[in-house]
Amino acid sequence: MQTRATSATATPLERFNTVRPEEAAQTLLACLGSRAWAHRLTAHRPYPDLPALLAAADEAAYDLTPEDLAEALAAETLPSLPEDTYAAAHTALNAAHAAYESRFGHMFVICLDALSTDEALDHVLAAIRSRLNNDPDDERLVAAEELRRLARGRLTSSLGGAGR
Repeated sequence: MQTRATSATATPLERFNTVRPEEAAQTLLACLGSRAWAHRLTAHRPYPDLPALLAAADEAAYDLTPEDLAEALAAETLPSLPEDTYAAAHTALNAAHAAYESRFGHMFVICLDALSTDEALDHVLAAIRSRLNNDPDDERLVAAEELRRLARGRLTSSLGGAGR
């Protein structure tokens, strides 16, 4: 007969699967600021492994309503820049963010997981400039995809090591 892993030996995913729903939801809200998304993932626990959780998270992210998307976007913060970034770059980025927020009414979101810190600034500036040309409906789709990618990376960081 197999016994449940003790909290000291449980993987992050095993702990996530067994904590109170409120605690699981808080973990999820740190990954994506949509209460509906967090509730849906919490309600479908337990997950057998991290890929199953990531698949469920992706599906739930694709189903975000415009209100859920607005809530998640409102919870986001600007991507951080390396400390040695020049003041002129900060100024350019702040201006680009302001133009984006003025046009679309929400925070610019982008997933930078695959980039080095040296590439991040140029990528963010290029993406903002490019996405400023989107119409609001197209940009909502792009922002939702970026949120999904961010949530996936955050879940992997938060609950990675599950099953290893």
